Amino acid sequence: MGNQVEKLTHINYAEVPTSDPNGFDPDGDGTRIGVSYIFSNDDDDQEQDDNLDHFPPDSRPVSHEEKPFDPDDELECVVYYRDECVYERSSGAASVSPESLLAKCRPGDLLEFVATGQYPHWAVYVGDFQVVHLHRAEVKNNFLTDVSQGKKGRIVNGLYRHRALPPEVIVRNAMDHVGTRDRDLCWRNSECFAAWCRFGRREFKIGGEIRIGKQPYKLKLLFSEKKSHVLEFQCLEDVIMEKRRNDQIGKDAVMQELANHLNATHDLKEE
Repeated sequence: MGNQVEKLTHINYAEVPTSDPNGFDPDGDGTRIGVSYIFSNDDDDQEQDDNLDHFPPDSRPVSHEEKPFDPDDELECVVYYRDECVYERSSGAASVSPESLLAKCRPGDLLEFVATGQYPHWAVYVGDFQVVHLHRAEVKNNFLTDVSQGKKGRIVNGLYRHRALPPEVIVRNAMDHVGTRDRDLCWRNSECFAAWCRFGRREFKIGGEIRIGKQPYKLKLLFSEKKSHVLEFQCLEDVIMEKRRNDQIGKDAVMQELANHLNATHDLKEE
């Protein structure tokens, strides 16, 4: 696939091209916390077809039909805080139908619903066939089958390496915030909220870590046994934003994007 990353490479996050240096996204909801991404906002909490009727006059409507989840296009990655592994995911983890997932869930479990081309959606199972999740800028309590919207799901308790709180505390953390919305929210996306409920760590909250110039977090993207790439970040919040963007566009797109960026960087240095 053209020029790809052939070995372990390191890049400081300051070297990654960004849109606006002030962190303002003209298509988003306003300023962002921390660095500005060339990547789209994590909008897993927005309706898929919000812009269905907004396309150029001479173009055909874009199909919003959901594609089946392709585990082969899922990118393996590891997150380190300094030298400690705090998150690890292998590609191809099995996902099942919402009905099958219900049979496996226990209160306090973290659930992830996946579909190709979409941000993964996380939720906390609270019992009685229900989950609590952050959706469209509001924490909601809904039935699992309704939240899944037909997507396959899986239990993801083991992705983060932090020690989990007792199940009753996890459920209480989730239920206590049902109805929280808009400016009262302390989480950037559904993953941050669900992970905070289970682990209770401030790193998952907006602005939970002070940015002091150091970049203690490393996101290692694993394309194959011999091909990988490392990005550095100031806080876990930024790592999660980038990790989820990679999930949304898929492994092949991430690999091509990195190859293009590294080629462009090399050309600039030669000039």
